[in-house]
Amino acid sequence: MRDPTNKLSATLRQLRKDAGLSGIEAARLAGLSQSKISRTETGTFMPTPEQVEALCRTYKASASTRRELVRMARELREDRISAKTVLERGGWYLQERIGRIEEIAGRIRDIAPAGVPGLLQTRDYVRALFGRSLSPDDLERTIAARMGRQRLLATEREFTFLLAEGALRWNMGSAAVMVDQLGRLVEESQRENVHLGVIPWTTPVTVPLLHTFTIYDSRAVLFGTQSATALITDPQEVSEYERHWSEVESFVSYGDEARAIVDRVADDYRSIT
Repeated sequence: MRDPTNKLSATLRQLRKDAGLSGIEAARLAGLSQSKISRTETGTFMPTPEQVEALCRTYKASASTRRELVRMARELREDRISAKTVLERGGWYLQERIGRIEEIAGRIRDIAPAGVPGLLQTRDYVRALFGRSLSPDDLERTIAARMGRQRLLATEREFTFLLAEGALRWNMGSAAVMVDQLGRLVEESQRENVHLGVIPWTTPVTVPLLHTFTIYDSRAVLFGTQSATALITDPQEVSEYERHWSEVESFVSYGDEARAIVDRVADDYRSIT
């Protein structure tokens, strides 16, 4: 796999090198352990804003660089956003927050048992998904924010999307909407940095797939429930999600096999349009 662009990790690693410091020296000067320095630079540890501040002081980073890195750390702080808050602030608010998190990550893994991931959704799919819960103005801003996130697919970031076949068969909007949506999945799966996997309904499995979640590098996980969206950064919890990902991935079909499943489901939708 190519070395993905992880802004926070890559910038801190480069600042340390530019300062001529080893990991051990940087850890001593910043008041952190050497393992935390290493894991921060490889994307497996989420430093606090205060720890990022300390590293920037140690590396004598410019004020603008320090502000940017601290902002990233704050965006990735552990958080819970209630559905009520999202509706009060506007659906676009959460989309923009997720977009900022995605910009920080170099590797994004998304697992979806019941719907198409936001980064792959068509405009009509998004409209059907949110149309009944948002006001017309809020809906348009939310659609624009979600579609704007998709520009990241054209970057060097690595994306892996795992979908249960049931997610493809959840008829969001109409059969016509789904035909276009499944065509979009096939199209995006042709990108070198986008890996699409599908678990066919005919594949026997031995683990449950309880809810959608997204892993950012190996440092944060975002998941949603009916009442809230949560971002977790606790290393042990993130590791649990990575282990679950590995369990589920053993049942996944990738590449041409995945596209063949998507095409077959699209044909079923065409038969009822």
